[in-house]
Amino acid sequence: MRHLPNLLTLANLFCGCIAIAFTLNSQPFLAAVGGMEYWIVGTEQAYWGSIFIFAAAICDMLDGAAARALRVSSSIGADLDSLADVVSFGVAPSMILFKLLWASYMSQPNALDVSMLAMSPAFLVACFGALRLARFNVTITEQKSSFIGMPIPAVGVFVAFLPLINFYNPIGLGILILNKWVLYAIIVLMCWLMVSKVRFIKFMPAKWQLAYFWPQAVIIVAGLAAIPLLHVAALPLAFILYILLSFIYKPKEA
Repeated sequence: MRHLPNLLTLANLFCGCIAIAFTLNSQPFLAAVGGMEYWIVGTEQAYWGSIFIFAAAICDMLDGAAARALRVSSSIGADLDSLADVVSFGVAPSMILFKLLWASYMSQPNALDVSMLAMSPAFLVACFGALRLARFNVTITEQKSSFIGMPIPAVGVFVAFLPLINFYNPIGLGILILNKWVLYAIIVLMCWLMVSKVRFIKFMPAKWQLAYFWPQAVIIVAGLAAIPLLHVAALPLAFILYILLSFIYKPKEA
């Protein structure tokens, strides 16, 4: 049982790799079946890429919970967790942003003249995410009551919702997601938040008292209340609230 946390971390990494594989195929392509050629639409692949990032996030939460419950820890486990996170919440979301930028540029009249370098800023999310994880590993004792900089899993889950918003297009937000300038702005914001000195709220409060967990309660209630109107866009709304409340709320020491 003492190996359970590491097995869950490996499951996180496995899900991240599958998410990348699905995202790589999220574009139309020709397939020959029985001597006939058919166009295969890649929307479903992008959808499953998002689902596996969510699965990776669940595994990421469970490995820490399992380690605490079993009272086991090791430097190998900590390093393995960071390696898994940079793939699942850094590289996989970067691939999603790359594909969204690609789709945005391909809709333009000069699509054939677009350089692949125009999509390359998407991978800054993976780079800044790796920097965020490295900094976390050497300052972990300073981050007991709050995180310094946005945690990379939060960024990964937020980006994973973008293909779903594009697919379901709640209140027209799906069209907005395919605007290249919106995507570039998201990339810049995510990168800055990860390496900033902003203190971000930990989702698990230090104590179950109102003074300690009211920001988490506001985020959850607002997110649930927004589901009937915003559908899958309700979680990005909760994510925006998480950012705003982190700027406002000063975590209390337990």
